[in-house]
Amino acid sequence: MSRSIYDLSYRELEALLSEAGLSVPSTRDLWRMLYHPKGVKGGLTGLPPSLRAWMHDTLGEGKAFELNSPEVVDEVHSEDGQTRKFLLKLQDGQVIETVLMGYRNRHTVCVSSQAGCAMGCVFCATGQMGFSRHLRCGEIVAQVLHARKVLHRYAPEARLRNLVMMGMGEPLHNIDAVLKALDIISDERGIGIGPSKITISTVGVVPGIERLTNERLPYGLAVSLHGSCEEERAALVPISKRWPLDLLIEACRDYTQQTGKRIFFEWTLISGQNDSPDTARRLAALLDGIEAHVNLIPLNPTQGYTGSSSPTDAGREFQAILRELGIPCTFRQYRGIDVAAGCGMLKGVNACIPKYSA
Repeated sequence: MSRSIYDLSYRELEALLSEAGLSVPSTRDLWRMLYHPKGVKGGLTGLPPSLRAWMHDTLGEGKAFELNSPEVVDEVHSEDGQTRKFLLKLQDGQVIETVLMGYRNRHTVCVSSQAGCAMGCVFCATGQMGFSRHLRCGEIVAQVLHARKVLHRYAPEARLRNLVMMGMGEPLHNIDAVLKALDIISDERGIGIGPSKITISTVGVVPGIERLTNERLPYGLAVSLHGSCEEERAALVPISKRWPLDLLIEACRDYTQQTGKRIFFEWTLISGQNDSPDTARRLAALLDGIEAHVNLIPLNPTQGYTGSSSPTDAGREFQAILRELGIPCTFRQYRGIDVAAGCGMLKGVNACIPKYSA
């Protein structure tokens, strides 16, 4: 199987063209063309003949590098028109989901990092699938290119401003490919989504958090917590048995102290599981001294989990307790629940048949 040209960083592309005797400006020209909103077909004008010849000989099906994009199996729009979910098939037949969300004055793409997931969170549709494989760097980048192409099709003046690594899979389980992809995506010479507008979400892979800390990477961090004590969390997030809660909180505390950045803690509210006033007080104590913001997420339904979302009153009381104890706390804005595009609902199945109702 040929490599995707989108697997290459700028430096790798520069080295490749240099070996072919092409000038440094050729790298800039090709990079801009690869990541042009109109794609390769829209960016050939003005390229030097030597670069065009190299592209003809090197890029394409059966050649050294492919300009491959995932096959769009399905696309579905939420009733409010603000969310589009794409079912994408990769070269080996694996399918993933990518979500494009519209907000006032901005658009955000939610990107997958794996086909399936090995973390096994009991309320998450992707976790219920199990793990198939890591995505390559180029497969992560290709999702952003597709989302941007769709955005430009229906809103030509709009810009894709934000990216969240919150789709299928655990980003820090595939950290090398994810970080390389984000370096490409944030490059100002191409897609140009600013690092401060990119968030990596993790269910608590401690070595990955430590790497983000040590390398002082510029991206935001979100940690899916869901439990305020070991027993409570392990019942929902099996990976807690490998990286216990105290170890995770220590890594988070070190991250905020070393980087000066805030962590967004994701908390799925599940009735009778983690929504009591006592749980809220334990959570506040747990996060004491950490630069933290808690995002409350009412549980979204999945076929493999029988739990239910917390009643509205219980959620509001939970929020009020956290705020009274000095922890900033907001409810995550709903997006795409009617087309199973919400948090924890991505499963890589036919997207045009809404599987759950809001």
